[in-house]
Amino acid sequence: MRDVRLLLPAAAAWVAAWCAIALPGAEGAAVLAWAVWASSGAVGVALAVVAFAPVAVVDGHRRLGATRRSGGRRVQEDGGDRRRVVAASPLLVRTMSTMLVVLAASGLVATAAALGLGAREASPLADAAREHRTVDAVVVLTAAPRSMRASWFADGQQAPLRVDGSAVVIDGEPAPGAPVNAVVALPHEQLQLGGRIAFEARVTALPGDEQSAFRLSAIGEVHVVDSPPPWLSWTGGLRTGFADAAVALEGDGGALVPGLAIGDTSAVDESLDAAMKASSLSHLTAVSGANCAIVTAAAFALAALLGLPRRARVVVALLALAGFVALVTPEASVVRAAAMAVVVLIAVAVGRPGGGVAALSFAVIVLLTVDPWYARDYGFALSVCATAGLLLLAAPLSRALARWMPVPVAAVIGVPLAAQLACQPVLVLLDPALALYGVPANLLAAPAAPVGTVVGLIGCLLLPVLPSVGFACLQLAWLPASWIALLARASSAMPAARFEWLPDAQGALLLAGCTAIAVWLVLGDRRRRRLRGFAVTALLVGLAVPVGLFTGAPLIGAATRPAEWDVAACDIGQGDAILLRSGLATALIDTGPDAPALRRCLGLLGIERIDLLVLTHWDADHAGGASAVAGMVGTVLHGPLDGGRSDRALGPLVDAGAEPVEVVAGFGGTLGEARWRVLWPRPNAVPGNDASVVLDVSTPEYRGVFLGDLGEGAQDRLLRAAPIGRVDLVKVAHHGSADQSERLYAELGATVGVIGVGAQNSYGHPTERILDLLRDDGTAVVRTDNSGTLLLTAADGDFGLWSERTTGDVGPGP
Repeated sequence: MRDVRLLLPAAAAWVAAWCAIALPGAEGAAVLAWAVWASSGAVGVALAVVAFAPVAVVDGHRRLGATRRSGGRRVQEDGGDRRRVVAASPLLVRTMSTMLVVLAASGLVATAAALGLGAREASPLADAAREHRTVDAVVVLTAAPRSMRASWFADGQQAPLRVDGSAVVIDGEPAPGAPVNAVVALPHEQLQLGGRIAFEARVTALPGDEQSAFRLSAIGEVHVVDSPPPWLSWTGGLRTGFADAAVALEGDGGALVPGLAIGDTSAVDESLDAAMKASSLSHLTAVSGANCAIVTAAAFALAALLGLPRRARVVVALLALAGFVALVTPEASVVRAAAMAVVVLIAVAVGRPGGGVAALSFAVIVLLTVDPWYARDYGFALSVCATAGLLLLAAPLSRALARWMPVPVAAVIGVPLAAQLACQPVLVLLDPALALYGVPANLLAAPAAPVGTVVGLIGCLLLPVLPSVGFACLQLAWLPASWIALLARASSAMPAARFEWLPDAQGALLLAGCTAIAVWLVLGDRRRRRLRGFAVTALLVGLAVPVGLFTGAPLIGAATRPAEWDVAACDIGQGDAILLRSGLATALIDTGPDAPALRRCLGLLGIERIDLLVLTHWDADHAGGASAVAGMVGTVLHGPLDGGRSDRALGPLVDAGAEPVEVVAGFGGTLGEARWRVLWPRPNAVPGNDASVVLDVSTPEYRGVFLGDLGEGAQDRLLRAAPIGRVDLVKVAHHGSADQSERLYAELGATVGVIGVGAQNSYGHPTERILDLLRDDGTAVVRTDNSGTLLLTAADGDFGLWSERTTGDVGPGP
C-alpha cells in the first residue's frame, strides 16, 4: 500500500538543500541547520510528552498523573478515587511523528550543505581565486568529458572538452577534493572517468549554488598523469569503442544509438538535440530508472536460472548495477535510479520488499545528504519527477482512460502521460514552452525505445569480445533509433509545436497548479459539481494567463517600444548581439550562438538591413548565429582568421554578398552620424578571446566602447597601448566574467555597462567581482538575463531604458 506521507520528508529535504546552498556562505547554511535541529528537538520533546504521559479524566476535567496497572487496565489513584485514563490521540501522535521525521531529514541535508560549503571556503583554490593567481592543479575526473559545440570546429580539429572533477593536489600539496570544472583540449579517449590530469590554471570561484565550486582555466598544456583505477579503466575502452563503432552507422539513428544505450549524446548534433527537446523525447537519451531496472532484472533473472539463493541473486544484481553505473558514468539521474534500485534490492534481500514511493523517498533523502547540490540539478529533478509520476499517476490515469478506450490502449497512453505531466513544471524552467505533440511523440516512440536501449547495450558489451556480433546488434538498434529521430524532427517541425509559457519559477508554479487541477477533474469525485465548477474556472483562468501574455505582449511591446533608440542588446542566451543605430544606418556587433534567437530579436526591432557587421572573434557565442543575417549584411569587420572556425561564420555571409575586412587597431570609419575606430587587436595577433575586435564608437549623443571577450591581461595591454578616456557606455567583456581589469573600467567610468548573458548559465556570469567593480565606478548595469532584449536611448550622456521585462531610466550610476 502506498504511503504518500513518505514523500513529505523527501520534499522537505529537497527544499532544505535548495535553501541551504543558496544562503550566503557556510554560516548561513549552518544557521539554517541549527534552526531545523532545534525545531526537531522541540517537536521530539512534545511528542514524548503526548505519547507517553497519560491523561486522567475526573468529572469531565483532564490532568496528568501517575498510573498503575490493575486488571489489565491503566488507572490512576488519588485518595481512593478511581480516574479513567485517556490515551493520546493516534492522529496527533502520527502527525507529530511525521513532523519529526520531516525536520530530521531537513536538518540532515542542511548540515551536509553547511559542511560542504565550509570545505569549499577552506580550499586553497578559494585563496587563489581571491588573489587572482594561478595554481598547479591535479584533478580527478568524476564524470565523462563532454564536447563543446563540436560542429563549430574545423574538420579534423579537436573540439575542446568540458570536464568535471575533484581537485586533489594544489601547488604540489594534497588538498581536500573541491569540485571543479575546466575546458581542456585533449583527445576524448585520454580523458576517462577516474583518470587524473595536471595543468596550470587560473581560478574562478563559482556561486555557492553551483555544482562545481571553482572553474579552472587551463594555461598551457594539459597532461594526463594517471589512468583510472582498474575497477573503472574497463569502462573507458567500452565507451570509446562503442562511440567509434556507432560512427559507421548512418544518419540520425547512428547518432542516437549510443545515447539510447549508455546515455552518450556526443554524436548528436545541435539540430537533432533541439528537435528531441522540442518533442519531449530528450529523456530517451538520458539513462534513467528504466535502464537500471532492465539491468538489475536481467542480472537477477540470470542468477535465478543458475539456482543461486535469494541473497546471492541480490548480490549479483547489485554488482551488475554498479558496473552499469560505472559504464554510463554517475550522472545525477543515474545515481538517483541506482540508489532507488539498491533500496529495493536490499528490501528483497531481507524479505520485506518495499514500495516504490518509500524507495524513491529514501533514495532522495540519502542522495541529498551525500550531495546537497543535487537539489539544483535539472537531470536529478526530472528523474525524480518522472518516477513519482509513474508511481502515483500512471495507474489512476490508465483506469480513467479505460472508461473511453480498451484497457491496453489506456495503459499505453497513461504511462507516458503520467511521466509527462509530472516532469513538465521542471521542463518549463529549462524552456518556457509546452511541447503540444510531446505525448503523441512519446506514445509512438514507446515501443522503439526499450529495443534500442537493450540491443544497443548488448552490442556495447559484445564489441570487445565478438566484434561482428556486437556491430550487428548496433545495426539492429539503429532501426528504432532512426524511428525516434524521425519522430523528433517531424513533431518539432509541425505547426504550433510550441505553446509559449511563463518563464522561471512563476511559470513552473502556474503549470503545476493547472496540472493538479486537471488531474483532479479527471480522477476526482464527479458528484461534487459546485467544486468542479470552481476548478474548471480556475483552470481556464490559469491557461488564460500565458495565452494573454504571449498574444498581447507583442502588441503591448510594439505600442510601448520607443521608435527612436541608439543601442539594443538582444536577448539571445549566453552570448553577445549588440545593435547600434545612427541616422538611417545600423551596425551589429556579434551574432550570438543561436540563429533563431537573433532572427527573433531582429524581427522584434524591425531590422531588415545591417550596414556593418562586426564579428569580434570566432567563438560560437559570438559568431554562431551568423547565418541569421546572411543576405542582410553589407560589410563584415573581423579579427585574425582562424581556419575552419572563421570559414563557417564568414562563408554564408560572403556567399550572400557581404564584403569581409580583417581589421587591426587604427582602422576607422563612419556609420550614419557616428564615427567608429578599432582599438584592438594589434597586428599579427593570435586568434582567440584576447584578439577580440574592440570598437570605439562616438556619436553626437554618446560615446561607447565594446570590449568583446578581452581578458584582464589583454585589457591592461589595451590600456597601455593608447589612453581611451571616459565613455558613456561600455559593453562589459566576456559576459561579466571575473577576468577583468579594474584599471580599465576605472578609466572608462561609464554611465552604463551592458552585459549580454544567458539566464541561469553554468558559468556563473556575471560574477560578483565585475558587478562590484562596476558599482564602485558608478556604472549602472543592464543585463539581458534580467531584462530580456533592451533598448537604450541616449540624451546628454544619460540613457533611457526600454526592455521586454523592465522599463525605466538609467542615470549616471547607482
